[in-house]
Amino acid sequence: MQEILIGANSTTQIIMNAAMGNRHGMISGATGTGKTVTLQILAEGYSRLGVPVFMADIKGDLSGIAKAGQAHENITQRVQQVKIDNFQFRANPTVFWDVFARDGHPVRTTISDMGPLLLSHLLELNDTQTGILYSCFKIADDQGMLLLDLKDLRSMLSWMGKNAKILRTDYGNISSASIGAIQRRLLVLEEQGASDFFGEPAVQLDDFCRTDFSGNGVISVLDATDLSSKSPRLYAAFLLWLLSDLFETLPEVGDADKPKLVLFFDEAHLLFDRAPRVLVDKIEQIVRLIRSKGVGIYFISQSPLDIPEDVLGQLGLKIQHALRAYTPKDRKVIKAVAETFRSNPELDTEKVIKELKIGEALVSVLNIDGSPTPVERVLIRPPESQIGALNETERMEIMGRSPYKDRYDQEIDRESAYELLKQKAERMAEISAQEKPKRGRSRQSAGEAMLKSVARSVGSQLGRQIVRGIMGSLFGGRR
Repeated sequence: MQEILIGANSTTQIIMNAAMGNRHGMISGATGTGKTVTLQILAEGYSRLGVPVFMADIKGDLSGIAKAGQAHENITQRVQQVKIDNFQFRANPTVFWDVFARDGHPVRTTISDMGPLLLSHLLELNDTQTGILYSCFKIADDQGMLLLDLKDLRSMLSWMGKNAKILRTDYGNISSASIGAIQRRLLVLEEQGASDFFGEPAVQLDDFCRTDFSGNGVISVLDATDLSSKSPRLYAAFLLWLLSDLFETLPEVGDADKPKLVLFFDEAHLLFDRAPRVLVDKIEQIVRLIRSKGVGIYFISQSPLDIPEDVLGQLGLKIQHALRAYTPKDRKVIKAVAETFRSNPELDTEKVIKELKIGEALVSVLNIDGSPTPVERVLIRPPESQIGALNETERMEIMGRSPYKDRYDQEIDRESAYELLKQKAERMAEISAQEKPKRGRSRQSAGEAMLKSVARSVGSQLGRQIVRGIMGSLFGGRR
């Protein structure tokens, strides 16, 4: 049986069976109570078992997982308290990623892979504008035009606006006001750095599922310090894209002795803030079903109540650090959080949540039969890697040894909707120039005939079809 030691109290060690790792989990607590170290020791534990890990680094202090820790009297004392026999300081195989390509390899996906539903959520579109965006994707599909980056999407929307009257027969009313609103939202998104995220080469999800030559799971650390603060919706959209694309692409594995991959999503409430009900429903569905693909998801947030109830009910591992009660509302939250645990007759859970010290937590794991253990007050074990961030030199040295250093660094801009529509506009301009002397003799210009021919072909053309990854089969987008 493969296990991960979480911590201990005066009577017992608290150990998680790795076979329950795909039953998901929650790490919660107030700022400064030890959530980051708890995330770190879980990631280390999975890596030692050969399970790849993906984690979002919100505060910029997780990069130290790539370097061995150093002796300290507090760590020595905690090792003795938890009774760890084989503790040793060591580094973990780590790859750094960064949407903005400053502190890690660039992470990109295409507009087509993101898909219209998630993109409309990212842009905060209303129902009418969302319908226009769906039409945009459909026209691009039927015309075999790739939507790879933001300029492709802008060009497609502009073309739709100029030719709305002709497209109306096949796609309904295309409002110029809605087109303009979407274009303005795209400008805001671009100012927040989204142009770095949309494009090629798109990241291959297999690169998040690697082990090193010693059989340790590689830990992928996404630097999300700027991403989460400057563009929290883009951060959430990235995590949802990752989750849903993994769901679509990974094969079924059933019940295994350990997960195939585990994901740690910090600031998890951002995934659900202001999300439309249809999107929340699909997230809940993926969380429920993705464990059959061998994927474990661990949410990190200040309170478990930040997570929708239907998702929270599917989380097997619960680690609760201290919460503080300064107001009547805080006391209600603590009471509700205490009720999410299986009770322990020897423990007043509601009272203990307020008394926990830094590095302590209330913990409940799953038994091998899937039932939760009674909650226990636990000292969290210390990590074997460095607590805190690497310096810039250390990070660059690790990035220089990365197997992906030449794979994603050079951006590619192949022919897509922007180029095709530009060529089409140039051809029509040439036709119009040739037609000027004949205008009085022709009821329908060749340019108009060409445009109507294009419109008639929409919906019937069998050319290239865009394959969208993001929630494609769930939302009917995969072709």
